[in-house]
Amino acid sequence: METYAGGSTMPESETEPAVPANPLPVAELHLHIEGTLQPELIFALAERNGIALPYSGLEELREKYEFTDLQSFLDLYYANMAVLQTEQDFADMTRAYLERAAAAGVRHAEIMMDPQAHLSRGIPLEACVNGVASVLATSREEYGISTILIAAFLRDLPEDSALEVLDRLLAMDAPIGAIGLDSAEVGNPPSKFERLYAKAREAGLRLTAHAGEEGPASYILEALDLLGVERIDHGIRCMDDPDLVERLVDARVPLTVCPLSNVRLRAVDTLADHPLPAMLAAGLNVSVNSDDPAYFGGYVDDNFAQLTAVFELSDFDRARLAANSIHSSFASEERKAELLEELNGREATA
Repeated sequence: METYAGGSTMPESETEPAVPANPLPVAELHLHIEGTLQPELIFALAERNGIALPYSGLEELREKYEFTDLQSFLDLYYANMAVLQTEQDFADMTRAYLERAAAAGVRHAEIMMDPQAHLSRGIPLEACVNGVASVLATSREEYGISTILIAAFLRDLPEDSALEVLDRLLAMDAPIGAIGLDSAEVGNPPSKFERLYAKAREAGLRLTAHAGEEGPASYILEALDLLGVERIDHGIRCMDDPDLVERLVDARVPLTVCPLSNVRLRAVDTLADHPLPAMLAAGLNVSVNSDDPAYFGGYVDDNFAQLTAVFELSDFDRARLAANSIHSSFASEERKAELLEELNGREATA
C-alpha cells in the first residue's frame, strides 16, 4: 500500500497521477465535514482531549481504510468521531478542510454535517454547529471559498429523531441552508422521511438527499417524487433505468457523483468501471466531488486527476464538469456568475 492524499491508502494497482498546479475553479457539493478528518488530526485531537484510541499508531489506523462496503466504512467513520469533543475541535477540522479545498480549486463548498451522530455521543448541538459555522462565517475572506452548511440526517435512524433535531436547529436559528440524507442506504428508502422534508421545505431550506449509491434507482425516484429534492447525491444507479435517465436529463437534475468514493466502497469495482463517462454521454448533469476525502483516497483535484488519467478526459469535459458543479450549487445567482466568469477566464487562457 502507498500513502495517498494526506494519509489514506490506495491499492497498489493504482498509481497517483500528477495533480494540476492550477486546478479549475469548482463548487464542491457533496462533502461530509466529518469525512475530512485526516489520521494525523484524529491523533492530535485524541491527545488534546485525553482519548485513548484503539490504534497503536497512524499505520494501524490507515490499514483499516480498506472497506468492503458502505457499512464497513461507516463503522470506522463513526468510531473516529469520538475525538470531536469541543467547539474548537469542530473548528479545527473545518479549517483543515478549507485549506486543502482551496488548493484543490474549490471556490464554493456545500458542507454536510451529521448532528445526530454527535448528539448520540453526548456532544451538545451548539458545539458541533457553532464550531463548524464559526469557520464557515469567514471562509470567503480567508480561503476564497463561499460556503453553505447542510444538516444531514441519518437514514438508519427513525424519522422522529430527525424531526426533533431539525426542530432544535430551527429553534436555535442555526446557520444551515439545506438538509440532506445520508448513512446506510439499503433498507432505508427516502420514503421514510417525507415529514422531515416537508418541514424543511416549509422552513425555506434547500433539499438534497443521497440516493442510488448502493440503493436502487427506485430510491432516486422516491427522493424526487416523495421528498421533492432539488439535487441527488451520488445517483449512479440511475443508469439502471433508461426512463429515469431521460427524466433526469430533461429536468437537468444535478447528480453529485463521487468517483473515488464509489471505488473505495465497492459500488464499482475499479475506476475504469465507473459510469461517469456514460453519464456525461447521456447528457446527465453530473459534477465531481470528494464525499469523505480522508477515507477515500483524495480531494476534488485528486478525483479529477484520476478521472483524467483513466478516461483521458478532455479540457472540454473537465470544464463541463466544473460548470455543472457551479450551476448545480445552492449559491446565489450573483456568486454563480462570479464563479462562471472565473471558469470562463481560465478556459480562455488555457
